[in-house]
Amino acid sequence: MLVEINFDGIVGPSHNYAGLSPGNLAATSNAGMTSRPREAALEGVAKMRANLALGLTQGILLPHDRPDDRWLTSLATTYADAPHHLQAQALSASPMWAANAATVSPAPDASDGRCHLTVANLVTMAHRSHEWPETLAQLRLAFADPVFAVHEPIPAPFGDEGAANHMRLCEHHGAPGVEIFVYGESGGRFPARQRRESSEAVARAHRLDPARTIFAQQSVAAIAAGAFHNDVVAVANERVLFAHELAFEDKRGLYADIARVAPWAEIVEVPADRVSLADAISSYLFNAQLVTLPDATMALIVPGEARNNAAVWSWLREMLSGNGPIRRVEVVDVRQSMRNGGGPACLRLRVVADSATVDPRFLIDDAKLDRIAAVIEAHWPEEIAIDRIGDPALIEQIRAARSALLKELEIVGLTYR
Repeated sequence: MLVEINFDGIVGPSHNYAGLSPGNLAATSNAGMTSRPREAALEGVAKMRANLALGLTQGILLPHDRPDDRWLTSLATTYADAPHHLQAQALSASPMWAANAATVSPAPDASDGRCHLTVANLVTMAHRSHEWPETLAQLRLAFADPVFAVHEPIPAPFGDEGAANHMRLCEHHGAPGVEIFVYGESGGRFPARQRRESSEAVARAHRLDPARTIFAQQSVAAIAAGAFHNDVVAVANERVLFAHELAFEDKRGLYADIARVAPWAEIVEVPADRVSLADAISSYLFNAQLVTLPDATMALIVPGEARNNAAVWSWLREMLSGNGPIRRVEVVDVRQSMRNGGGPACLRLRVVADSATVDPRFLIDDAKLDRIAAVIEAHWPEEIAIDRIGDPALIEQIRAARSALLKELEIVGLTYR
């Protein structure tokens, strides 16, 4: 039976606020703050626990080995000798945002009947560009069953940021879907990270039906306002597209394409005169998990920042009082991730599959979450001040923490080429 599985990235022990991501307003505005990796990771565990309580199927992706010595070696340096900015880029815990791990097309959408995953290259940002080899190793381990096809990334210079710029509409998760790839164009004050050429290559690799594949441009205004990924201004689940009025450059064209191939789809649009782009981005209203619950109703899982924004919370309460498809709003605390520009949706990769075909070490229940939380509480640094990035004692603690987690989960020896 095909179900949607949310694979959350466990927040790594090197989580810090180095401000490495231009265009991500939260990350750059909080640069230099002292981070709290233990608190951040436990917030992520609590979010996964809340998902389990809602009846959702939940998986995990693991922190990467940090600092990335292989990447530094390719730059002819070592962590001890590297300048501060390279140290920060090599130490980044950004793999925690699993929405950027890959683009996923479920088996009902592919002509060969397999679930396809293409690892994102993330070449636009230096601190993310070296993630893909370890992501690829994890995905090949978790999805080793032949019902999956795990692809290497699209080559540079074609930027690909994974599921954060990809949406899927379907009558139910196990039905054939309509896949929407959202790309950006340069010209704004921040870089557009998703190239159309990358999206087209992923669609070809996944053997998608061109008649049920849509390419849409993210609005220049949204990118300029700080929507560095489409999932900051739009999210889809089954029959519903939930989007800001200013999310897309050619909204009418996109909506017409959706109506043509998915006449059963419903678009829930938030007007700009009710929730501005600035409020949508600062609250991460759309960087929410829009999920189908066991009773077939839909819930929107939003960060606490959405409740704290008067305009956003007013609109959500009005939505719930109506008769729309989203019947419930759940609030989670992921403030440590939010300060680095990652909301509930950033922390998870959605995979529609039969859970029996997934390596069970990557699936979790409450008991396994208890074990993960115990490792985090025992080993994760309590805080990282920005001037400690080069501290050898901190590096030793970070590596020991990750090793303890992999040992607890019996995934010792995870390596990548």
